[in-house]
Amino acid sequence: MVGSNENYPGLIRPPTAQGGFRAGGGKFATGTGQNRRALSTINRNIIGAPPYPCAVNKRGGLPEKNAISDKNHPPFPVHRPITRKFAAQIATKQQKPVLEETKLVAKSFPNASESEDSATIDVDEYNVTGDFSVPMFVQHTEAMLEEIDRMDEEVEMEDLNEEPIMDIDSADKKNPLAVVEYIDDIYAYYKKAESSSCVPPNYMAHQYDINERMRGILIDWLIEVHYKFELMEETLYLTVNLIDRFLALQSVARKKLQLVGVTAMLLACKYEEVSVPVVEDLILISDKAYTRKEVLDMEKLMVNTLQFNLSVPTPYVFMKRFLKAAQSDKQLELLSFFIIELCLVEYETLKFPPSLLAAAAIFTAQCTLSGLKQWSKTSQRHANYPENQLLECSKLMVTFHQKAVSGKLTGVHRKYSTSKFGYAARSEPAHFLLEC
Repeated sequence: MVGSNENYPGLIRPPTAQGGFRAGGGKFATGTGQNRRALSTINRNIIGAPPYPCAVNKRGGLPEKNAISDKNHPPFPVHRPITRKFAAQIATKQQKPVLEETKLVAKSFPNASESEDSATIDVDEYNVTGDFSVPMFVQHTEAMLEEIDRMDEEVEMEDLNEEPIMDIDSADKKNPLAVVEYIDDIYAYYKKAESSSCVPPNYMAHQYDINERMRGILIDWLIEVHYKFELMEETLYLTVNLIDRFLALQSVARKKLQLVGVTAMLLACKYEEVSVPVVEDLILISDKAYTRKEVLDMEKLMVNTLQFNLSVPTPYVFMKRFLKAAQSDKQLELLSFFIIELCLVEYETLKFPPSLLAAAAIFTAQCTLSGLKQWSKTSQRHANYPENQLLECSKLMVTFHQKAVSGKLTGVHRKYSTSKFGYAARSEPAHFLLEC
């Protein structure tokens, strides 16, 4: 065909005398290589072109068989991100939004009819015909969106069922003595510094004249002395800590072991108590086995051996915090202290750090009272020990509880069998923990 363009089938451009081509009956384009193309072709090459084909060249351009509204060539949607709304429009064959977008495109070219070479846009004649089935990728997208919604609902249900972590300091925000602003930092420091208060769990092997059984007898006796003197709880735990740290560094003869215990209690009283027992009272309680000079000499040796480091975290400081996290009542508190004081006597518990001993004592006490394992998310968050890390220590505590009444060292059991301590020693041990 004369003047036909292979790149634009159906588009006839008659040659002119100047070598140009007439574009659909309009003006002649002069100059070589400046041939005008149909506006519909140009629009397809423009970035950001309309999302749907909407321009119909009526000026002798497209044959009727290539018209956009042909049923054999339905308009294809632009590949944009598949949203739920867009998928629903295709699935339900809603064609109105397509026409609305076409009108918007028409409005975006207000000068299209002013140029003789521009194609006119007749929105009214634009009809989307044909019955389209839902494309496969849309079906897959809908299935994916439904799966995401289902997963979101499951996550929301898990969040609702998950045990919340309580703010245990909310009630103390107006109490300046509770130092709520610094309490987490304080216990983070305790946890970091507790290694300095620990001793090698086999230090007794370096002692030539004493053994672990003698240590247990000494501490069991000191628990009774502490009870009779009505000293603070902190004093007892610091006393035991000073004894172990001193014996781990200094060899002691058997006949001096009680002197070490009495002197350690004197130092702990000076550190913790407001009213300190006098040396003569301690000599009297030890049946005058030592003189005042011996007690003072041992005091000098002990503080120099320990390099005057008496500020160490003991299990007591962790007990107070973890009991608060457990929302404990008086019964749970007394039973927890009963269990951990049983551990003070036992040499094999030295392999556990103070924070773990405190957490395990509270866990064991909760299991004893409830008959099942209990360890809340709040307790785990503040103790920083999950339940599985407490089981080994907790099983040992149950065995200590079982033999507390029938063993040779019964000082702790007698103490906690009184009304002052709520008869905590009479609780039935949590035997089921031994089977875990």
